[in-house]
Amino acid sequence: MSGKRYAVGGAFFMAILVLPPVLRWMESSMIGVMLGQIPVLVVAGWLFGFALPRRFIEWLNCWNENGLPGLLLAISVLTFWLLPRSVDASLNEPLLRLAKWMMLPLLVGMPLSLSWKRLHPIARGIVHTNAISMLVVMGWLYLSVPVRVCNSYLLSQQNALGRMMIALAIVLAAFWSLRLFVATTPNEPTTR
Repeated sequence: MSGKRYAVGGAFFMAILVLPPVLRWMESSMIGVMLGQIPVLVVAGWLFGFALPRRFIEWLNCWNENGLPGLLLAISVLTFWLLPRSVDASLNEPLLRLAKWMMLPLLVGMPLSLSWKRLHPIARGIVHTNAISMLVVMGWLYLSVPVRVCNSYLLSQQNALGRMMIALAIVLAAFWSLRLFVATTPNEPTTR
């Protein structure tokens, strides 16, 4: 896929999210924001990262030699936007909504796309296991806290998000575990 197609793909995801019916539907529930809108914005940025000019990527790689600086930037920014206070603020304050829409693609998705292949396989495994454990812990917190953590959403939506996060963690753990056992290897010549 050429860089132009990646850019079109990223722009397509952003355009879909900004449509008023989709935006209202996504922001009407915690599940829509946390497991819909935020991941799609990150995926749009991931695609934009593949569309960057080669010379710019080479310049960025001087600062992102082993992928860790880009990964740390992405995790830091993503962590901020996953906080309930940030979710509330992005729903109620237009400037913070714009910041979320800019930061998630540019400071999470793009750095991840530029860093992922540069990361050592063990570092990628650590990211996978931390993502699973983060989903479980956040899901458990959303289920066990007796009060609303986001003022914009009801306690029932918070509990639904908690259950969904735990279910997603189980699915991801099963998927990544299966990939370990069913990993495809390059075609090797057979000896007879």
